[in-house]
Amino acid sequence: MPSSSPADIFAALGDPTRLALLVALRSGGTRSIARLAATSAMTRQAVTKHLKILERVGLLRVERSGRETHFIYRPEALDGARAYLDAIGGRWSDVGSAVRSARV
Repeated sequence: MPSSSPADIFAALGDPTRLALLVALRSGGTRSIARLAATSAMTRQAVTKHLKILERVGLLRVERSGRETHFIYRPEALDGARAYLDAIGGRWSDVGSAVRSARV
């Protein structure tokens, strides 16, 4: 499985189309490109392009069954990005506390 930096994951999720595809996949199970394209206004080629980016950063796993490609959401791939946001959030809380203390 690819191990991507938080910046890579944030960049991939910064696109509304990719974020929507990930939301569609979060319910579990596998989804084919055809099934994902059927619920959007995009072509299969456009859906494939976005799915490959999500796969490259590790947010999706691919299974092939004959001629079909199925994508599976990997929520654990967000752990590093989540930890990064928690660390930043903690630092901002620390800065805010220091600023409030300095004003007293």
